[in-house]
Amino acid sequence: MICVGIISLGCAKNLVDTEVMLGLLGTAGYAITSDPGSADVLVINTCAFITPAQRESIAAILEAARYREEGRLKALVVAGCLAQRHGRALLQEMPEIDALVGTGRVGEVVAAVTGALAGEKPVLLGPPGLPSGTAPRLLTTPPYLAYIKIAEGCSNRCSFCIIPQLRGPYRSRCREEILAEARSLSAQGVKEVVLVAQDTTRWGLDLYGRPDLPVLLQEVARLEGLRWVRLLYAYPTGISDELLGVMAEEEKVCNYLDIPLQHVSPRLLRAMKRPVVDVPGLVRRVRAAVPGVTLRTTFIVGFPGETAADFALLAATVRECGFDRVGIFPYFREEGTEAAALPEQVPWKEKRERLRQLRALAREISLQRNREKVGREFLVLVEGKKGRRFYGRSEADAPEVDGKVYFTAREALAPGTFVRVRVSRAQPYDLIGEMTGIPEVP
Repeated sequence: MICVGIISLGCAKNLVDTEVMLGLLGTAGYAITSDPGSADVLVINTCAFITPAQRESIAAILEAARYREEGRLKALVVAGCLAQRHGRALLQEMPEIDALVGTGRVGEVVAAVTGALAGEKPVLLGPPGLPSGTAPRLLTTPPYLAYIKIAEGCSNRCSFCIIPQLRGPYRSRCREEILAEARSLSAQGVKEVVLVAQDTTRWGLDLYGRPDLPVLLQEVARLEGLRWVRLLYAYPTGISDELLGVMAEEEKVCNYLDIPLQHVSPRLLRAMKRPVVDVPGLVRRVRAAVPGVTLRTTFIVGFPGETAADFALLAATVRECGFDRVGIFPYFREEGTEAAALPEQVPWKEKRERLRQLRALAREISLQRNREKVGREFLVLVEGKKGRRFYGRSEADAPEVDGKVYFTAREALAPGTFVRVRVSRAQPYDLIGEMTGIPEVP
């Protein structure tokens, strides 16, 4: 039997595509392996969002190619954003590649693998599509966790971003399809589902004439078996009072909101083609509506034209708002974006210094916010054990991007179990504590 391995790079949305490809290949009769050395075919689902992601993807392709000599590799298939961005030019630059699958042709991965094994060098590109919700899916996440992609693409057209070119305009999946997938995941034992899209707050606008995320969130939260429903990537102007009301009222909806703000300078936001938002006012409104909410955001430093005054305003706003979680990235000049042609590109030395300063401030605030949790109890989803301590996440911690809760327990705990933990010590990103009470059966 032919064995196929897949390497998935990039975001959670890309991971969902990877899981669909695994499901299709498994259904077609291919054996799936997690060991690249034992794979006859390797599929690399690539990311090309920013320059470092492209470099990582290229390095992964070259690393995978060595298995032709060291393993049993017969075909190397490159899928996803890098294939979509560079197309046939990628084959010319990297003869190691045997097939390309663009973001809109994920459903044809079996044909790509079959053709590559036959020596045909298939190139499956074209306009980005919307994957079928009926496609089989093989989860690569822990059995208690799964992502649900509720939409594909983006229509916001930020001047620094290549995503609309790689993924197309925003297309919502229909409500019935999403709910059916959530029910299926719950039946498989999934306890936490994470709803993702490039902009979750826009969901439903193209299908139903209005953004309908609050209703969808409520419907998913009321499905049996699920314990947590988490929402990622909320556009700042899409955070309605109705959405905040559902978050506050539905027990299963995590009090966690990720709002990618990118900057606070009105002048720079206009250059980014982003909405100019009263950030402190937005933060106050969210916290008033959802008591105890955890707020995460992302910022870009060094965007073309960013002055010392712009950066000072950004730092002051971060301090004033006291975000629980902050991701900070330097601006990368991406070919094909409007911002790449802007004058006043900020020198890398200045970008690095601003990045260092803002990350230090975010770390300080994170430690302060965590110290406020000492002595309190939180529900924690157990993920594993490290040394003498178990670890997991509270509803304040999104998978992969946030910290952990490390704790002691008097008994063995299986991953996927929910326990209550009293916090005794705070670190900048993690919490330390001890289990209290009786664990819930996973």
